[in-house]
Amino acid sequence: MGSEITENLLTNGKGPEEEEKLKDKLWIEAKKLWVVAGPAIFTRFSNFGTQVIGQAFMGHIGSTELAAYALVATVIVRFSNGILLGMASALETLCGQAYGANQYHMLGVYLQRSWIVLSITSLFLLPLFLFTTPILEALGQDAVIAEVAGTISLWLIPAIFSFIPCFTCQMFLQAQSKNKLIAYLAAFALALQLFLSWLLAVRYKFGIPGVMVSLIVAYWLPNVGQLAFIMCGGCRETWKGFSSLAFKDLWPVIKLSLSSGVMLCLELWYNTVLILLTGNMSNAEVAIDALSICLNINGWEMMISLGFLAAASVRVSNELGRGSSKAAKFAIVNTVLTSFFIGVVLFVLCLIFRGRIAYIFTENSEVVTAVESLSDLLAWSILLNSVQPVLSGVAVGAGWQSIVAFVNLGCYYLLGVPVGAVLGYVFDFQVKGVWIGMMFGTFVQTVVLLIITCKTDWDKQVSIAQERVNKWVVEPEPPGVNQENV
Repeated sequence: MGSEITENLLTNGKGPEEEEKLKDKLWIEAKKLWVVAGPAIFTRFSNFGTQVIGQAFMGHIGSTELAAYALVATVIVRFSNGILLGMASALETLCGQAYGANQYHMLGVYLQRSWIVLSITSLFLLPLFLFTTPILEALGQDAVIAEVAGTISLWLIPAIFSFIPCFTCQMFLQAQSKNKLIAYLAAFALALQLFLSWLLAVRYKFGIPGVMVSLIVAYWLPNVGQLAFIMCGGCRETWKGFSSLAFKDLWPVIKLSLSSGVMLCLELWYNTVLILLTGNMSNAEVAIDALSICLNINGWEMMISLGFLAAASVRVSNELGRGSSKAAKFAIVNTVLTSFFIGVVLFVLCLIFRGRIAYIFTENSEVVTAVESLSDLLAWSILLNSVQPVLSGVAVGAGWQSIVAFVNLGCYYLLGVPVGAVLGYVFDFQVKGVWIGMMFGTFVQTVVLLIITCKTDWDKQVSIAQERVNKWVVEPEPPGVNQENV
C-alpha cells in the first residue's frame, strides 16, 4: 500500500515540522474522506432501513411472511440488486477519474450511458420476479414459504426499475462530492415509509400489500429528488442535458459494466448462498428467521463499510485521474484504518448485546435463542467486513473489477461455499458450520486484496487512469445539436 506512506504513519522520531505536515495531511484527507463517507453511510443506513422496516412489519404479520420476505430480499432482490449495482459501479470508476481529470462534461454522458445499459439489464431480470415461487421451490425451499414469497415478489417489480436511477445518480453525485442531498432524501423517505407502514399494515390491517406499498414509495421518492437536482441546475458543470453522445462508444462501457457486475454480484450473492443452504436444514423456518435477522444486523454494519467503499472509490479514482499516486495511497491507508477502528467498536458492542436485538424483528423466543447462539459469529463477521468492502472500493476506484471478479470467484465459491457445506452438513454444525465456511472465504479474499493493493505500482495506475480518460473523452456537443438543455 506504499511503504513510504506506512512509514510516515507509523515511524517515530520525526521532527516537529514533519509531524505538523503529517497532521495537516491527515486532517485534509479526513475532511475529504468524510465529505463522501458521511452522507454515503447515512444514505446506505436509510436505504437499508427501508428493507429492515419492511421486514420488521412483515415479521409482526406472521413467521411465514417473515421467512418469505427474507427469502425474496436475500435471494431475488439481492440477485437483481447485485447485478444492477455491480454494473452501475462502472460509473464510479469512469465518473471519478473523469472528474479528477477535469473532464466534467463527460460525467453526464457516462450517466446516460449507464441508464441505457441498466435499463436493458432490468428487462432481462423481470422473469425472476414473475416466477419466484417455482424458482424457490426448485431450489428446495418450503412450498408454503415459496408461495407467499411469490406474492411479495410481484409487489417488488417496481423496485427493480427504481434501482436504475438510484444507483447511477448516487455514483454520479458522489464522484463530485455532492451527495448530501442524497442523505436528506433518504432520511425523508425512511420516515415516510415508517409512517405509511404503521398506517397501512397496523392501523388499517392491509397486511402484505400495506407493507409493500410503503416500501415502493420509499424506493422511488429519493429518485425523483435526485433527478430534479441534477437536471434543474444542481450540477451545471457535469450535466449538459440529454445528448446523442450517450449512444456512442457504448461497448467499452458495457464491458466495464459487465466486469463490475460480475465482481459485485459474486460478493453480494455470497449471503444468498448462505440463506439457500439454511433453507434445506431441519426446522428451516426458525433457521431462516434467525439467520436473516443476523444478516440484517450485519447489514447495518455493512452500510458503514459500504459508505467507506464509496469514499475509497471516489478518493482513489479522483486522485488517479488527477495524476497523484502518493495522494491515492495516502487515501487508501486512511480509509482502511478509519473503517477498521469503527469495526472494532461495533465488534465489542455486538458481543455485549448478543441476541437481545432480535426482539426488534420477532417475538418468537425460539428465534431469539437461535440468534443469540449465532452472536459470536456475527461479531467476527462485523469485524471482518469492516476492511473487505473498503478494499473492494479501492478496486472500483482503480478499475480492477475484472481482477477482483476472479478473486471473488476463487475465494468465495471454490473455498468458502464448499467448506461451509461440509461443516454444515457432513459435520452437522448446521447454520454455524455454513457461516464459518463463508467467513473463511471472506477472510481469504480480504488477505488476497490486501496483498494486491500493497504490491500495486500506483504510478502505473495513474498512467492507466489517464489513458482511459483520454481514450474515452469526447468533445461536448454545441447547444441545440441533438441535445436538450435541461
